[in-house]
Amino acid sequence: MAAFAFVVHPLREEAASVALDTIAWLINDGHRVVLPVEDAALLGRSDLGVSDAELVEGLDLAVSLGGDGTMLRTVALVARHEVPVLGVNLGTLGYLTDIEPDGLRPALERVLAGEHLIEERMLLDIEIDAPSGGATETAVLALNEAVLEKTAAGHTIRLDVALDGAYFTPYAADGLIVATATGSTAYAFSARGPIVEPTHRALLLTPVSPHMLFDRTLILDDDSDVCLTVSGNREAALVVDGRHLGDLQPGDIVRCRASNHVARLVLSGPRDFHAILKAKFGLSDR
Repeated sequence: MAAFAFVVHPLREEAASVALDTIAWLINDGHRVVLPVEDAALLGRSDLGVSDAELVEGLDLAVSLGGDGTMLRTVALVARHEVPVLGVNLGTLGYLTDIEPDGLRPALERVLAGEHLIEERMLLDIEIDAPSGGATETAVLALNEAVLEKTAAGHTIRLDVALDGAYFTPYAADGLIVATATGSTAYAFSARGPIVEPTHRALLLTPVSPHMLFDRTLILDDDSDVCLTVSGNREAALVVDGRHLGDLQPGDIVRCRASNHVARLVLSGPRDFHAILKAKFGLSDR
């Protein structure tokens, strides 16, 4: 018997129907299935709902049904226990998800037979020191990025940046992104950051609409320590993998470094990142 968790996009009907069909098949086959409480209620299967802490107990695989946002949520739930995550694409871009809905059952059969592949991705350890009380958490993991950004239109924020304990420079910008290689095709990409193959271990420091001459992304070693201090007289919103964790005040600090944990993504076959880029951007073969 294997133990599976399902995390489901709340607004996609196909995600719910695929989840219910697959859950029934797995339970009928003698496997254990659990869901986060809110997902279980959404599917009308409250009998399968468990707390986030109980979700990872004895868990063999987490299945994400949605888009990249659902994948980020799933990874956040299980990453500290390094439970493998299988992503089913019911979104649009699908950089993180690996299979389409009709491929879910064959993919699970490969997992049960031990014939699947695992790709490891670097995670960020993010520590938040907010004497202001503006943050809801003090330590989180991120697969894509941590962002400090302005909260009011028409204003920039000021962030003092230290690298490996040494003061680097102040940034005046709409925001500042600390991303992983996986996150290079997320928010950092829209801020004109570089595209980095997602299995690389690196930290990318990318300003958003900087009001300064230095406007380039820094690509840092995976042993780097990046410390961001809110300065000036304006607050900055902290957003980690799409989750708003609070509005930080001057003097509050966010520290980012590579985590000892990794995200373990289940693949249906070898991942060709170059082919994915060509498909997503409509690049020509000639």
